[in-house]
Amino acid sequence: MAWQLSALVMAITCLMLCRTSEQSSESELLQQLRKQLEYPRQLEVWNNPSGNPCYTQPTSVVTVTCEGDAVTELKIVGDRITKPPKFSGYPLPNVSLSEAFVIDSFVTTLTRLTTLRVVILVSLGLWGPLPDKIHRLSSLQVLDLSSNFLYGSIPPKLSAMSRLQTLTLDGNYFNGTVPDWFGSLSNLTVLRLQRNRLKGSIPASVGKATMLTELALAGNNISGEVPALGSLVKLEMLDLRDNELDGELPDMPTALVTVLLSKNSFKGEIPEKFGQLKRLQHLDLSFNFLEGSPPEELFDLPNISYLNLAANMLSGSLSSSLTCSSTLGFVDLSTNRITGDLPACLSANLNNRVVKFDGNCFSADPEHQHEANYCQQPHKGGRSGKDVGLVVTIVGIVLIVLVLSLLLMASNKRNCQRVTAEQQLLQKQMQDNSTPGMSSELLESGTYLKP
Repeated sequence: MAWQLSALVMAITCLMLCRTSEQSSESELLQQLRKQLEYPRQLEVWNNPSGNPCYTQPTSVVTVTCEGDAVTELKIVGDRITKPPKFSGYPLPNVSLSEAFVIDSFVTTLTRLTTLRVVILVSLGLWGPLPDKIHRLSSLQVLDLSSNFLYGSIPPKLSAMSRLQTLTLDGNYFNGTVPDWFGSLSNLTVLRLQRNRLKGSIPASVGKATMLTELALAGNNISGEVPALGSLVKLEMLDLRDNELDGELPDMPTALVTVLLSKNSFKGEIPEKFGQLKRLQHLDLSFNFLEGSPPEELFDLPNISYLNLAANMLSGSLSSSLTCSSTLGFVDLSTNRITGDLPACLSANLNNRVVKFDGNCFSADPEHQHEANYCQQPHKGGRSGKDVGLVVTIVGIVLIVLVLSLLLMASNKRNCQRVTAEQQLLQKQMQDNSTPGMSSELLESGTYLKP
């Protein structure tokens, strides 16, 4: 009996020692991360080296969530928000972490917290290429590394993180192509890669990420046509603003609530199916090269509140019987080629609705409209960004040639004036030295011979 009691005591002691060791290990790893982050002020709450960050009070900028003594969530939001206009991959004093920071060592320490499910490390000045080993966090569901100085390609091994639901890498300097493996992340619901330097096209495989509810790729250098998105039946937010996308607008998933496609080079007409997006609240197609008449169903969608079609090549007229949804609060039709009368639901101040329509050929407010013939002029559709660049190049060459020609003409004129002045001076000298009574004809011909 005594030996059984002794064995029980030893087992309990070992268990307690193991738990204490595990607790110490997790706490030490968090302190190591703090050191590698160069002691940001947000982590002053961890100042007591003997304390356990698991028991610190969560705030809006620091949260450590634990189950038992295992860290499951790590959220640190820093204040390194300055983004320089140029970043060449080297640390910037007082902006990024110092030259002593090593992204590989930092990620190695992070991956030793094997139970992590949420990692949010925002505006901390992290810099360098994101290491592939980040995929060792196999339990990760949320990864947010936005507003740092990460560059290079997005690690391909992220595709092995099958439990990942949210991937946010906004506001970094990733400069590879848009990854072609998002379709393998069967649980991915939010994908945000905004304000980077990504190039190439949007891969068709993004249409296989059928759980996506949010796709945000704005503010990159992405080009080409938008692939078919009809299979993304749960997609509610699509943000592709400020890229180099072209081609015609694709049909959109019917669950969309927000569609932002401004500042691209889309052409052709707005598909009629846009008028069937019953959940749509916010549509921005401004600053493209869209043509034809806007579908009138857009104005009467049951949930539409914001409709921006400005700075396109839209033409035709709007029906006098056009109806507007009671939810519609903002409409911008400015800088197009639309003619005729402004429908009553857009001209009356109903429900505090804001309507902009300058730069068309509407009969209303002629002071801010073009003449009717402006909107009747034929045009050859929208130019792509490359076409505009070609035109600018040709114009530049023509201007250079013109300037050089003017400079050459001015130089020739000065030479002629100089020659004329020399001739006049020579003639005067000859007249001063000539024999009295010598004719001017002989002086000019230079045929005078001494006797």
